Amino acid sequence: MTQDVFIPLQPLKGRGVAHRQPHRFERDQRAAFDDGWGTLDAAAGDGSAPPATEVTWEDCKSAITRNDSPDIGFNLGLNPYRGCEHGCVYCYARPSHSYLNLSPGLDFETKIIAKRGIADALRRELLSPRHVPEMIAIGTVTDAYQPVERELRLTRSVIELLAQAQHPLGIVTKGSGVERDLDLLAPLGRQGLAAVYVTITTLDAQLARILEPRAAAPHRRLRTLRALADAGVPTGVSVSPQIPFINDDMEQVLEAAYEAGARRAFYQVLRLPWELSPMFRQWLELHHPDRAARVMARVQDLRGGQDYDADFATRMKGQGIWADLLRQRFVKACERLGFNRERQPMDTSRFRPAALRGQGDLF
Repeated sequence: MTQDVFIPLQPLKGRGVAHRQPHRFERDQRAAFDDGWGTLDAAAGDGSAPPATEVTWEDCKSAITRNDSPDIGFNLGLNPYRGCEHGCVYCYARPSHSYLNLSPGLDFETKIIAKRGIADALRRELLSPRHVPEMIAIGTVTDAYQPVERELRLTRSVIELLAQAQHPLGIVTKGSGVERDLDLLAPLGRQGLAAVYVTITTLDAQLARILEPRAAAPHRRLRTLRALADAGVPTGVSVSPQIPFINDDMEQVLEAAYEAGARRAFYQVLRLPWELSPMFRQWLELHHPDRAARVMARVQDLRGGQDYDADFATRMKGQGIWADLLRQRFVKACERLGFNRERQPMDTSRFRPAALRGQGDLF
């Protein structure tokens, strides 16, 4: 009796995951295997180029999203794109591509959905009498400064609108492209209307290359922090996610970020909802097979014995002794360096919707 020989996955250069992970709504799942015609050898390294990025447009019906999650520090969000070319293997937003009948794996980082008319939709919402101004968080699901933004400029268009209306905003990004918009963000920051957090997962460039293959390099993100701080933008750092036995340099990242001008900081632990769990396990086997079991054992320690627990009380920081130790490390480092000592609320009194009105407006 013969036995199928399954083709081992190989890392794809410039991509976070190695295959098209089936999404949870698919009925059929397929696996490649050696058919005896050299398929196995070809798959092991045929020199073919990794899949290219494709951008699809969708008409934007609404720009602002609202959440009532008690563990999230904002109520209003805005994301110009679905999917993210940065390809971060740990991204908790990957499973959202399943709702589009696309894979949370390669499709998430190669099939980007751009929201056509997002600035027009935002303008209508800001002009509504029902809108109450508060900070709008930009890019909290997928990065607003991923590579396609250089050409499409959707993020730029919404910041221009918010600046015109003097509406507060916050940004979280791994992209150095945010520096392009300093002409808008600097005056907003000086007026208490903008803040930018740059995510720096690790200072290890080699690790960052396989964790976040198309995001800016760690040293480049530090330069972005310095540029923002020097321009007067309130600036912070996210040292997220914390992955056991993978990125153990949290204190070093905080020190470097503080030297670069960041004065605010936060962290989250690795989250593995839905399809993300098998994808991350696969990444561990490809890149860190020697410690894969150890990493997942610690992840489960943080999650009450599971790969993930969506409980609002623990999903961001984990639970148990290891979560407590991680929290202590973060708190002590922040106290020593001087993070989070001053934090002024954003100024909502400056909001001027009249600045957005023109001929033909209904409001």
